[in-house]
Amino acid sequence: MRLEPLLLIAALASCNTGVGTEVSRAAAKSVVNPIVAERFPGIPLEPATNCIIDNASGDEIVTLATSAATRDDAGATRIVLDIARRPDTIQCLATEGLPVLLNSL
Repeated sequence: MRLEPLLLIAALASCNTGVGTEVSRAAAKSVVNPIVAERFPGIPLEPATNCIIDNASGDEIVTLATSAATRDDAGATRIVLDIARRPDTIQCLATEGLPVLLNSL
């Protein structure tokens, strides 16, 4: 058995992983944005969404991205609220979101 085709497939898969991750993150953000806007009015949307996405697990990002297609709003909201309660997310919101909010006042 020749290894070259397998190595080529593995190399292409590793290249697509980064693209796939970015596509998943973008789809997840499209779901997170309206939830953040509704549940946390007044908080800077982009920093808050980034904090939630950055503190989500890979499985959570995939689930959120999938809910963009399936319209599972209740499940997506539950995931976003769970992530928002995490200490690292709260720290991120305080560091990234609060200065933006204060500068807009």
